[in-house]
Amino acid sequence: MYEGVVQDLIDELGRLPGVGPKSAQRIAFHLLQAEPTDVRRLADVLIEVKAKVKFCSTCFNVSEDEQCRICRDERRDPSVLCVVEEYKDVVAIERTREFRGRYHVLGGAISPIDGIGPDQLHVKELMPRLADGTVTEVILATDPNLEGEATATYLTRLLGPMGLRVTRLASGLPVGGDLEYADEVTLGRAFAGRRAAT
Repeated sequence: MYEGVVQDLIDELGRLPGVGPKSAQRIAFHLLQAEPTDVRRLADVLIEVKAKVKFCSTCFNVSEDEQCRICRDERRDPSVLCVVEEYKDVVAIERTREFRGRYHVLGGAISPIDGIGPDQLHVKELMPRLADGTVTEVILATDPNLEGEATATYLTRLLGPMGLRVTRLASGLPVGGDLEYADEVTLGRAFAGRRAAT
């Protein structure tokens, strides 16, 4: 335990996701040794990001404007909508350069243990986006875990009566992985999603 403001800094850094006590201490001491101008620049960016960044009024991706750049891009295919859990998932999919449609960010996944149901997510905002018939396919790109599966199952049942094509991202073995280290669910999906060798 350190005294005063140093301990306060370590405690605050430790509240960040993925930052444990040792990492928080390491970051705090890095900041203490850094040049004051570097620390000021970091503080200014943190304040600026909280003041300027909001969520897109259409898809709930992060944006500095009313709509994000993807929703404003008229070259994107409006007939395909990819539903993701978090805005960081949008970044991951965009990095592949494979998807040219639009997105809808739920803001999480259904998790009864954590008290998160469909009402805590942006599900009700999704429905009007599908009502006018522009969207013909909804891709459910939720995480391949219990919460993501529960969310995908819920959305599949909800969207089924609308006559839309509802698809799920393929999942299976990672490139460079070894069969012996794959869990049963991943290996099972790899078998279920197999395709013809070319």
